[in-house]
Amino acid sequence: MLRNQYGKTQKRSSTDVFTREKRSDVMSRIRGKDTKLEVIVRSELHKLGYRFRLHRKDLPGNPDVYLKKIQTAVFVNGCFWHQHPGCRQARLPKSNVEFWTTKLIGNRKRDLKNYRKLKAMGTHVIILWECELERNLEALPRYLVTKMKV
Repeated sequence: MLRNQYGKTQKRSSTDVFTREKRSDVMSRIRGKDTKLEVIVRSELHKLGYRFRLHRKDLPGNPDVYLKKIQTAVFVNGCFWHQHPGCRQARLPKSNVEFWTTKLIGNRKRDLKNYRKLKAMGTHVIILWECELERNLEALPRYLVTKMKV
């Protein structure tokens, strides 16, 4: 049993190993920008000679990387947060299912809407998934070159 913020006792959720406060702390440390994989992608693009801007707020979806010269937006998506279809990391949590379902489906719908808007503006969209990057990091430069619109 735990005491909540009002001093009342509550049962701890059996599916979560952390207290509510610890879970809040853990979740607050998840980064939205400049993730390890995003930095690696930017480094590879730079090595390939591409110059770019980061997190352009004036573009739909604030692409992680935007290459103005070739009108290309690159998104480095986490499989969980963006619900990568068919990926093992895209599973829903077992606790607070209704919240997570609404949140993650909303993320997915927003992403698709932003990709459509970018394409309508004539921007080429490249989506890089966390699991694919982790599995094939050495193939990233070759993959980027094949996906770039010249």
